[in-house]
Amino acid sequence: MATSTVSRTRPSRPARRPERRPAIRIRRQLSTSPWLFAAPGLLITGVFILYPFVSTVFNAFTDRRTLIPGQFVGLANFRELLHDDMFWIGLRNSALYVVGVVPALVLLPLLLALLVQKNIPGITFFRSAFYTPVVASIVVVGLIWVWLLDERGLVNSLLETIGVGKVGFLSDQWLLLLSAMAVTVWKGLGYYMIIYLAALANVPRELHEAAAVDGAGPVRRFFTVTVPAIRSTMVLVAALSSVSAFKVFSEVYLLASPSGGPAGEDTTLVMLVQRTGTGLTGRVGYASAISLVVFAVTVVLMLLVLRADRREDA
Repeated sequence: MATSTVSRTRPSRPARRPERRPAIRIRRQLSTSPWLFAAPGLLITGVFILYPFVSTVFNAFTDRRTLIPGQFVGLANFRELLHDDMFWIGLRNSALYVVGVVPALVLLPLLLALLVQKNIPGITFFRSAFYTPVVASIVVVGLIWVWLLDERGLVNSLLETIGVGKVGFLSDQWLLLLSAMAVTVWKGLGYYMIIYLAALANVPRELHEAAAVDGAGPVRRFFTVTVPAIRSTMVLVAALSSVSAFKVFSEVYLLASPSGGPAGEDTTLVMLVQRTGTGLTGRVGYASAISLVVFAVTVVLMLLVLRADRREDA
């Protein structure tokens, strides 16, 4: 009688599945990762922008000095502004600076951009040359212009050669402001030229070709095709240059330094803040009040420019 043996095989164990992280832990990592990446930027913004702004707002309502904490005085600093002749002089000069600089920085860079956008031999050199003042230090730029406009400088030497005589570019308050405006325009030409070049590159070529077929010349195409297409960029340039011009400090300060500094009629608001709030006995509270006025005016300037653009759209 044959016997059969049945081999018993042990059932194989199911493959061990890899452990999965709990969904809660994954969600937690996904929710915290963006904050970790943003933390350095938020820290820098908080330390160098948010904290100084909050501190300025708080100090504007106190009589704090450099070495004295000060006490809350309410609106006393702002009431004093209304009777401070230097404040009104600084406000006037800052407003005149905006009026003199902004139109030039809106129009001249546009003309330069129209010239340098053409593909002609050597145009890259001129693009670099126009942009060089932008990357140059404002201190270096100021010293160069002081050397040019000083009574013994190159410009006055040329004026004497042609019989005009010396001109007090740095000693006369109005000529000093005009000279500072020229420095601001010269230094900002390249920056705004690059902005316009980017805008001009986005203007469809078909629009110019269609206008040319209709018989429009270069000037007419500029006003009927180019200007409407880059109007938003022109508004941006006007807004940026307005804020920058109203907060001017370095140009006027550097040009006025050889003649003893901005002691009076050539003072701007930001220079008044620096002169009032610095030093061992600086009136930090009063300077903070002036700073808030500067901030408020710059916000109003931005809103006016944007509102004018919206009116044209309507």
